Amino acid sequence: MRSAGTVAELVQRQWGDHRPGLRHQDTVLTHHQVASGAAARAALLADLLSAGSEPHLGVLLDNTPEFPLWLSAAALAGAAVAGINPTRRGAELARDILHTDCRVLVTERAHLPLLDGLDLPGVRMLVTDSDAYAELLAPYAGARPGDTARPDIGPATRMLLYFTSGSTGAPKAAICTQGRLAAAGQSLVDHFGVRRQDVHYICMPMFHGNAVIADWAPALAGGAAVALRRRFSASGFLDDVRAHGATYFTYVGRAVQYLLATPERPDDREHPLRLGFGTEAGAVDAARFRERFGVRLVEGYGSSEGGAAIQRTPDTPERAIGKAAARDDLAVVDPETGEERAVAVFDGAGRLTNGAEAIGELVNRGRTPFEGYWRNTAAEAERVRDGWYWTGDLFFRDAEGFLYFAGRTDDRLRVDSENLAAAMIENILARWQDAAAVAVYAVPDPVAGDQVMAALAMREGAAFDPAAFAAFLAAQSDLGTKMAPAFVRIVPAMPVTATNKVHRAGLRREGFWSGGPVWWKGDGAGYEPFGEERLSALLREYETHGRAAFGPRPPDGPNAPDGPNAPDGPDAPDGRGVRARTAAEDTEAGRVDPH
Repeated sequence: MRSAGTVAELVQRQWGDHRPGLRHQDTVLTHHQVASGAAARAALLADLLSAGSEPHLGVLLDNTPEFPLWLSAAALAGAAVAGINPTRRGAELARDILHTDCRVLVTERAHLPLLDGLDLPGVRMLVTDSDAYAELLAPYAGARPGDTARPDIGPATRMLLYFTSGSTGAPKAAICTQGRLAAAGQSLVDHFGVRRQDVHYICMPMFHGNAVIADWAPALAGGAAVALRRRFSASGFLDDVRAHGATYFTYVGRAVQYLLATPERPDDREHPLRLGFGTEAGAVDAARFRERFGVRLVEGYGSSEGGAAIQRTPDTPERAIGKAAARDDLAVVDPETGEERAVAVFDGAGRLTNGAEAIGELVNRGRTPFEGYWRNTAAEAERVRDGWYWTGDLFFRDAEGFLYFAGRTDDRLRVDSENLAAAMIENILARWQDAAAVAVYAVPDPVAGDQVMAALAMREGAAFDPAAFAAFLAAQSDLGTKMAPAFVRIVPAMPVTATNKVHRAGLRREGFWSGGPVWWKGDGAGYEPFGEERLSALLREYETHGRAAFGPRPPDGPNAPDGPNAPDGPDAPDGRGVRARTAAEDTEAGRVDPH
């Protein structure tokens, strides 16, 4: 791989390149105009950042041209960008801005209500779609990137402070330097053969590492253009791809499922798109996507913090992610003992048969490019223990050394003393044609450990048939005896985070109280409605075994959707067990297209 240098050098390289470089709706900027705009913002930023303070700025924007312009400006100015999540609220939002020592906050009028009443001492706010912003930026219009780039910028200069998601505690701000970001971009250029005539479609939110590291950075390194979508829209996806001539996109979470759920059209294959790169699509949906749209999806893996990476080679099995990158010494180990797990065994259909022995946490026992968390030494110590980098992700490994993703460590379930990975069960349930989206998570068992609960969003026009579902499960040869869901919830739409990942924390909080249809696996082979009688019996079981504190709470209890311990904010569930937002609010929050 060629040396990528710094992001600042890549931005400067755009100067004088008059090919289209940035597209958004009807706006088209050349690479030269992007470099010029970045230089103007870098000069402004240099004047705004006071001496002695951390050179950090927060960006609270949707995917508009201002976001990549400020990323480029920060690179020239030697500053670090903290992507601020617009679905955070109140004290949590203020905490993200202040924790990352942002002295400047770049935002837009649509997000100003989020900032009303927040105490943000020492933070200068720039509202990009205001007259005051245009007047402030005007004197710097003649700046050139070569003049505004700080001479002391190097590969070790901080570039990103991006928040990593977690099920508990405040988000951690992972550090990414200019050298690591530029190298990541160049690696994808080399791996995917990014061409100067390519157009990278950025529809995932740019406050998240996926859009910046896997979409924007390789476009910058390869001289390709980028096309922006303010917020992801399944219904607008193909129209955008055609309008912008997009050839590449990235995805995370359930975005692929949303695209597959759109009505099929005769022209589904008439587009220039050639590749999608991301995580969590799953082999079943990836195959469906390729069959319908004619586009190959490549499932990749690189921990957000940069501590481990897996590379896909031409001989990688279809369901595998790949092998360890050259610099890494990856192993799949028991998270409690550190001992390596057993080699995966597959049946004739290629399905894992020894998950209990083969699945473990992926660790990097070699050198790691992990650059730490901003002002969080405790989290760093948890991530790097005994000289190993612990990814927090579950994998299994075949006899040839290929690695297969099995979920997050915090998505593990322990059923009858057997450890299970939620993602493995989800991959099996995703084969059911009637399900549009699937999520698996743990609910406490009345005696000990967990029971398996599955949330299903049905395909349009399909209704849950308990007998058909039970028959489907019985036909899956790789569904272990402990894996079958004890409970099934039917949800009208799968609750997701701003990055289209299933909002498992919300599902776990709701537990049995979905308000909609819930089915449970009775003593027989099928599923029965989970009614008041069964609920009362279950509550008595929790009481009998001294686990009442772990049991389901009634709607008027302290953990009810409207009780004193209920969560608030945009991710809070309502009494129906789905998101409390309306479809219009969901779109405003940057979640999903309601159509």
